[in-house]
Amino acid sequence: MTDTTRKFSTIAFDLDGTLAESKSPITASMSELLCKLLSHHNVAVVSGGSFVQFQKQLLGNLVCTESKLLEHLFLFPTNGSALHVYKENAWHPVYQEFLTLEDKILIEKAWDEALAKSGVVLPVNLYGLVMEDRGTQITFSACGQDAPISVKATWDPNQEKRNTIRKILLPMLPGFSVSIGGTTSIDVTREGIDKAYAIEKIMSYLNIEKDDIMFVGDKLEPGGNDYAARRSGVTCVPVSGPSETEALIGKLLAEE
Repeated sequence: MTDTTRKFSTIAFDLDGTLAESKSPITASMSELLCKLLSHHNVAVVSGGSFVQFQKQLLGNLVCTESKLLEHLFLFPTNGSALHVYKENAWHPVYQEFLTLEDKILIEKAWDEALAKSGVVLPVNLYGLVMEDRGTQITFSACGQDAPISVKATWDPNQEKRNTIRKILLPMLPGFSVSIGGTTSIDVTREGIDKAYAIEKIMSYLNIEKDDIMFVGDKLEPGGNDYAARRSGVTCVPVSGPSETEALIGKLLAEE
């Protein structure tokens, strides 16, 4: 990496595959590094997961609980369809773009039809529900919401199955964004909501410019679930997983 962090007021991260393994808690070493980073920068986390998932993976494992640090942490669950900030010793939503009941019924029906047309077969053994209502987002997880990483990693490693389903879904869901997320998931939100949308929101909320933000993610290639961040025009740094993210944060801190 040639860019120095001194020009970035805000470091934004993907969660699964970047700060933590899929639906797993951040490690103790990652927690310590994030807390140190929060003393120098604003930190934003953008993921397809719900706010409850953020609590399980991230917030419940942070070693720093001081308000002065948490007030520099900005959480964008469900791909930026909501923003949560810390103030007055609690987390509060700044906005939440909820789907209506009619939206959810339409999305579920479209999923069933698209899956049937695609020829893609879901695993026989499912771990929890395939469809999860996250309020501002509907997420379909092919192996079930609670599938272990070892199972999820082998089902669609090249995203071919999900791309097939997504292409069929798109014309069936005008007015919605349909994106590949996580390891086995497809996420549906209101149209235009993705990680570029989240970056625009953090720029507006903090009154900063594109040059103030660095985004770090493990799926920044075309078709990846972090690729939308590139469209926002901010500096993007690809990583292969949490270990490489830890090394990157360590380097950022060494440049302070």
